[in-house]
Amino acid sequence: MSLSLILACLWALAANMAAMFPARDNHWRRAYVLIAFGIPLLGYVTYENGPVIGLMVMVAGMSMLRWPVIYLGRWMRRRMEK
Repeated sequence: MSLSLILACLWALAANMAAMFPARDNHWRRAYVLIAFGIPLLGYVTYENGPVIGLMVMVAGMSMLRWPVIYLGRWMRRRMEK
């Protein structure tokens, strides 16, 4: 297993651990930190393992951080309607 995939697994473990503890802001601060680390990590995974594995890791990350993705989709839809 490559270093990038090990780091992606550690990122997924950190995301799951962060979700276990209660938060007053519904975990948004933790989501921002995970996104800040996850985007460069996704680029590294794609660079080292190819686009198919990169897409699989992206889908896995999106499934864990689904609410930021849903809100981004809603925001983009509103921007397109104007």
